[in-house]
Amino acid sequence: MEKKNKRGLPNWLRWTLVVILLVISLCLIFNQQIKEQLVGNYRPAITQQTIKRDAAKKATYNYNDVQDLNLQTVARARAQKQPINIIGEITVPAANMTIPIANGVNNTTLALAAGTMRPDMKMGQGNYALAGHNMAHGSKILFSPLYYHAKVGQMVYITDLKRVYEYKIYQRTFIEPTQVEVVNDTPQRIITLITCNANGERRLMLRGRFIQSEPFKQAPQQVQKNFSSKYTTGRNS
Repeated sequence: MEKKNKRGLPNWLRWTLVVILLVISLCLIFNQQIKEQLVGNYRPAITQQTIKRDAAKKATYNYNDVQDLNLQTVARARAQKQPINIIGEITVPAANMTIPIANGVNNTTLALAAGTMRPDMKMGQGNYALAGHNMAHGSKILFSPLYYHAKVGQMVYITDLKRVYEYKIYQRTFIEPTQVEVVNDTPQRIITLITCNANGERRLMLRGRFIQSEPFKQAPQQVQKNFSSKYTTGRNS
């Protein structure tokens, strides 16, 4: 007969419950660190072919459904239970930030990438508006480095792996969440980057003016290195 403790539970069940409670406790204690590890280790295989494929897929723009990034959302995104349609990359060398750009805005997409805020956007044209999470607490993932390190005068680069598009930040300001007009298209060629402030009550908006574009292999060496070293980015010659 299996031994039981004073409460009548088999020893194996008691120890199973202890382990489960320990795992839950550790997840609660190290919630931020686990999220950062899951997001920071995200390395999608990005090629010109995958970008062309994913750009043709229908994206969702569920602004009202986007919530604070929690561990469950990150874990679900990493498990690839929902697709993330990667269409390019963005790097801000001075802020030490390089992450994928994905089509659309929803919880899963923003868990691992910057999301496009309109369905009709094209790199280097009009207002190219992107949203990304700020994890706060000095985080180095997603759009967090923009909050802590991005300044007027710094360069922003985006790419579809065919060309690199260069922008120079000319505005850094905080806006209200209701100011959604900032993502509307403009006759000027600009980039708009949106993330939360430290407490999530307002939004940080960065804007950059279009400078130029060039073939990928003619972009600055540091920019090519950023795009190439952060992710698996196989390209055509």
